[in-house]
Parts: sequence; structure tokens; C-alpha cells
Amino acid sequence: MKMPSGLLITVLLAAASAAAALEHYIALPEPKVLRSKHSIFPQGAKFTVFTPAKQIEGRLGLAVYDEAEFKKLGISPESFIERAGKAADARLATMQPEFIKDDAGKTRYAVFRGESPLIASLVVAPSLAKSFTTLFGEELWAVLPDRNSLYIFPAKPELLEEFTADLAERYELSPHAASCEVFRIRANQPPEVVAAFSDG
Repeated sequence: MKMPSGLLITVLLAAASAAAALEHYIALPEPKVLRSKHSIFPQGAKFTVFTPAKQIEGRLGLAVYDEAEFKKLGISPESFIERAGKAADARLATMQPEFIKDDAGKTRYAVFRGESPLIASLVVAPSLAKSFTTLFGEELWAVLPDRNSLYIFPAKPELLEEFTADLAERYELSPHAASCEVFRIRANQPPEVVAAFSDG
């Protein structure tokens, strides 16, 4: 049966809109053993790379650019990561973290988590530090054991140590591990690795 032209146009527009909504600039944090030709080590990192990736439809939700696809973009890996930061900022503006509090009601840390494989990539968002400065101070520590989570801590080693075993387990058991390292997050500065909670 032939589809009415009006319905066909509606279907085509919906498909085009869905394709446009997919994110094409994602700095995917992943273990260095998975790095591609265009992956970049964040400052101070030993075990983690940011790999250019894009959002796709389907179960996995992400795909790393192959060499031919990346060449078509006509930009350097550094420029890609910069664009990915701006895209991450836009996503961050639409999200709310969960705030984990102690018995006295004081916030201990915050966490973004969910089904989306784009959550860990929020670590490159330039506005991430500003989002938590009032709560945690000028320097934050970000931990991203898998693609689906991003933990934000105040820069206090004793606090982070409480969660080291759990974070290491999440990283080591996840089929989509992101990073076993701790990132320092400051305003107007790129993420910088300052420690690790696992041996990579």
C-alpha cells in the first residue's frame, strides 16, 4: 500500500529530527588499552584517554570514530575535544545530580548516573566546576568508573578513600569502564588527573 504523501513527509521529518538530536561530539573517557589513533591523554593521565565518539541509535548508544570518519570532520583531536566540551556543557545544563548527605544533612558528594552512556563524558564540560563551587569549593574531584556515572567530591582525600573499594569494583566489573583515575576540576582549566583508585 502506498503511503500518503503527507504521512511520508511527517515520517521523514521525524527521522531527520531524531538524527539531528544525536550528539556528534563526545569525548569518551575509556581505558588506554582501548585507545584509537585520535585518542588524547588528559593532563596527568596514565590509564585514561579521551576518544572522539558519536552517539548512535541502538543498545550501545555510542560509536568511536574510525579513521575515515574522523578525517571527514577536518579537525584535530584537540579541536574535537574542545567541541565535545561545549556539547557536554549543553547536556549538563539539562541534568540534575543526586546529592548524597550525611546524618546531619550536609552534602558529602554528588553523583550523576543513569542509563545514558554520555554521563561520564560530562567531565570535559567547562561549566562543571562552576556548578559545584558554592557547595564544594574552588577545586573538585571527579570520578567516572563507567560510562553511566560521574561522581563529584570535594578535594578531600580522606572522604574519597571511603569509596575507593566500591569505585574500583565498579570500574573493574563494568563492561563499559571509563576511568580508574581521579580528575581535578577547576574553573577555566581542563580536567587534570591527580590520583588513581585502581591499577588500571
